[in-house]
Amino acid sequence: MTGLQGCGGSGGGSSPNPPTPPPAADTAAPSPPPLTATAASSTSIGLSWTASTDTGGSGLAGYRLYRDGATTALATVNTPATTYSDTNLTASTAYSYVVRAFDGAGNESAASAAASATTQAAPATGTAGLDARPSNTSCVAWEKPAGGSIQIQPFTNLTFSSSVALLQAPNDNANWYVVEQGGTIKRFSGASPASASNYGSVTVTSTGEMGLLGMAFHPDFPTDSRVFLSYTLRVGGQLVSRISSFANSTGTALGPTERILLTLNQPEDNHNGGDIHFGPDGYLYIGFGDGGSGGDPSPSHGPTGNGQRLTTMLGKMLRIDVGNVSATTYGIPADNPFTGAATCEANPRSSGTCPEIFALGFRNPWRWSFDRGTGDLWMGDVGQGAWEEVNKVARGGNYGWRCREGAHDYSPGTSGCDTAALIDPETEYDHSLGTAITGGYVYRGPQATPLKGRYLFGDSGSGRIWAWLPERATAAAPRQPTQLADTNLSIVSFGEGNDGELYVVNYNSLHRIIFQAPTGGGIVPTSLAATGCVNAADPKQPASGLIPYDINASFWSDGATKQRWIGLPDGQNITVQSSGDWDFPNGTVLVKNFTLGSQRVETRLFMRHADGAWAGYTYAWNDAQTDATLVQGGSVRTVNGQSWIYPSEGQCVQCHTNAAGGSLGLETAQLNRDLTYPQTGRTANELFTLNHIQTLTPAIADPATQPRMPDPSDTSASLNDRARAYLHTNCAQCHRSGGPTPSTMDLRYTTPLNQTNACEAAPQAGDLGLGSTARLIDPGSAASSIIVNRANRRDANAMPPLGSNQVDTAGVALLTQWINGLAGC
Repeated sequence: MTGLQGCGGSGGGSSPNPPTPPPAADTAAPSPPPLTATAASSTSIGLSWTASTDTGGSGLAGYRLYRDGATTALATVNTPATTYSDTNLTASTAYSYVVRAFDGAGNESAASAAASATTQAAPATGTAGLDARPSNTSCVAWEKPAGGSIQIQPFTNLTFSSSVALLQAPNDNANWYVVEQGGTIKRFSGASPASASNYGSVTVTSTGEMGLLGMAFHPDFPTDSRVFLSYTLRVGGQLVSRISSFANSTGTALGPTERILLTLNQPEDNHNGGDIHFGPDGYLYIGFGDGGSGGDPSPSHGPTGNGQRLTTMLGKMLRIDVGNVSATTYGIPADNPFTGAATCEANPRSSGTCPEIFALGFRNPWRWSFDRGTGDLWMGDVGQGAWEEVNKVARGGNYGWRCREGAHDYSPGTSGCDTAALIDPETEYDHSLGTAITGGYVYRGPQATPLKGRYLFGDSGSGRIWAWLPERATAAAPRQPTQLADTNLSIVSFGEGNDGELYVVNYNSLHRIIFQAPTGGGIVPTSLAATGCVNAADPKQPASGLIPYDINASFWSDGATKQRWIGLPDGQNITVQSSGDWDFPNGTVLVKNFTLGSQRVETRLFMRHADGAWAGYTYAWNDAQTDATLVQGGSVRTVNGQSWIYPSEGQCVQCHTNAAGGSLGLETAQLNRDLTYPQTGRTANELFTLNHIQTLTPAIADPATQPRMPDPSDTSASLNDRARAYLHTNCAQCHRSGGPTPSTMDLRYTTPLNQTNACEAAPQAGDLGLGSTARLIDPGSAASSIIVNRANRRDANAMPPLGSNQVDTAGVALLTQWINGLAGC
């Protein structure tokens, strides 16, 4: 305690503490800052440098800039700023700069290494569409929104016996139905029921993965009184999967009479799948596993497994037409991909495809669902020993098993396993995160959350719940999902209420998903009028700071006309790359309107966030055409009598690829054209105008010296150039060097035909029924050219694969005429 003596005048004779000596004088200069100079326009150069360090104690105070060897500072910039714009310069003139840092004691660092830049050329004389660059302070990329989170809360106090499904009947929001694996269906009302009643039961064989596995009300229930069940039963020693209907069902009791619609013999006891749902098209979809054992083994399951052979319904997603209430059998939808043969038998047939097949290549599609907003079919396919996967299933698609497990080779070298013909999963995870995927739902409920429109799913082994957020994928983990919760539940299934709310089915209990309000991150405006990119008083008009533009070769968008604008942040320029592609600064917003007839349908904002990542946000216009509302997670709606696709955030970045620079269509050859500018009414070349208002670095002074891409519909241009421009716009964002597809095609306009890896090249992803003579481009024969075939369809093999419900007949005719006229490569 003696250390306290001498304080406050007490302590009996102790001497006071000695005074603190003054600090030593600061004589250490800061470190010299590395400097960069960049020409921003014909009259300005931007300077930026890395912050200096100072160890002398007085602290870094600022920087002095010197131009062309002068001893008097051009400017003094105080910390923490590390940029400066030198203006009022002479066009086409070289300038050299150094910078020195100084501290609070007046010490100045040594000069940086000199940095030089040459101002851009003065704009050429002529007519520009705009007199000056508009100031844009409102239409700037907002902060990237937070990802959202969830909580899991008990839904009822009831317990169940091996519950595997939770659902509601159409038009009945009060009652819930719980499917128990042992063959019983329970019914209850409300969130706090005292008990559950027995709705009905069926005799099943129930151990392991067997039992009552799926239930679906007819979509017109109760007008069509049928309820459909999927279950397994051992008959005379043979395990079978059955799909049965029960007519005369009510909301309180299963109908008394069973009609067996479909029977499938199971070679083993596991991998039965068994989930069933009616699709938006009114047909019944059925998911079956590969028949069990491990690895879909040969020879018992065929040389490439049941998942790949078309002579069995095992390892498939089926689609059947159950007809009306009196039907005792089923029909085959006319657009199923393998129609023509008689309906399939319980055992694999020796030849001929099964017309029930909708898609193939599955190991054990335990749970799957339809997105009520878009109609997309999302599936969780349980993996073998390493990978669990989520597939978005389309008609005729092949999803790989047993050639591939997830996106990874499982049977390399096996005949028939051409991996280029297989569709990789949307997302996957390895067995360090979970061991048995449970397919979930896309959230479309009323809770406010950034996760609206996102696919949520879980794992029964680990209890984890994830969302698939493709824009958060990384190069190191391109398909890893975003974890939302780590629970202690054995997640067997998910349920979706008629209102779109989501529930988790544990083996003996039910739980509700509660979405948490996001913390941190930006808020995406729900109204287009609030984005700053339109006139808030009249959202049909762009914000005053936007620069209009148009392109020569437009992407096919189901016949819609488009208007386009650039929201370029003040003080920032577009970088014109040597390839002719344009690179946009962070903060840029690209705005596009879509109109069908006289009705504005959609406005898309594609923006580059502060971290350099691009992201898309889409707004659907109301019928009154007064404003548009944010669409989260994508949607499909009927507009002007046609089905219109509003893309999800993930679909935006699937098309706007990194290989193509994010922004599509904004390149020198595309904007080398005239445009009538609404601000002035003048018609002028776009390149000349953008250069005149000093937005391009380096400047494009004379558009006549630049390449120009033709309009594919302009018959004054050559047939070859028109067709190549069409492929460039509609295909080359993916099919180019560094693109995201397994194909080696390079369909850019500037790539010579004989270097595209398409001309006379055999297809890498199947012949689509065109036979052994099929080629990607078969000179002289459009009929055997895969490129034409893909452009002329709207299914899992369509190209482009996203954003369109209608075939571009004019585009197909153009490609057909071009290829038929080719004499060679």
